[in-house]
Parts: sequence; C-alpha cells; structure tokens
Amino acid sequence: MGLSSLLHYAWSVILLGQPNYGGLNASNSDSKEKQKASSGFQMPLHYPRYQKVDYEKMEEWRLDLLLQQYGLLFNGLSLEEKRYYVMGTFLWPCQL
Repeated sequence: MGLSSLLHYAWSVILLGQPNYGGLNASNSDSKEKQKASSGFQMPLHYPRYQKVDYEKMEEWRLDLLLQQYGLLFNGLSLEEKRYYVMGTFLWPCQL
C-alpha cells in the first residue's frame, strides 16, 4: 500500500509538475488561473532595509515599485502620502 501511494505521488509530480493530492485532477491551467485570481499582499524574499532618511529622499517610481513588490497598489495618492504609508509600514516604531 505504501509503495503504490508513493508511486502515485511520483507519477502525478512527473505528469502534472506538481503533487496531485487526493486523486484530484488539476491541470496547469487551473493552477495558473488560481494564481492570477489570488491578489493582495505578497511577501518578497527580503524585507526592505531602508532608513527613514532613505524613504524621505526616495523617488515616486521607486516607492511605487516597492509597494508593487508587496502587492500594495495605491492609485491617486500623492508622493507625501505614499512616503508616509511606506515609512509606517516598513519602519519599526523606534526608527520613526
């Protein structure tokens, strides 16, 4: 029984490129649609290591890129509002 489930798992990984749990048929197109549908907060690999001075001097395009990396998009905010939000989000209270 254990060997057959191991072979089933390995076969589903080889064919589908991902594990197939519970015998569910999942295609790559279904998983891609789920990835596109899930939006919102994303956690990049590294936490930003800027200081307050860096955020105060940062250009708007760089702030937009930083927010986009975390899945946070703000349309219609001014540059100062974006800076205030980014500093409040990524700086520890002792750094403010």
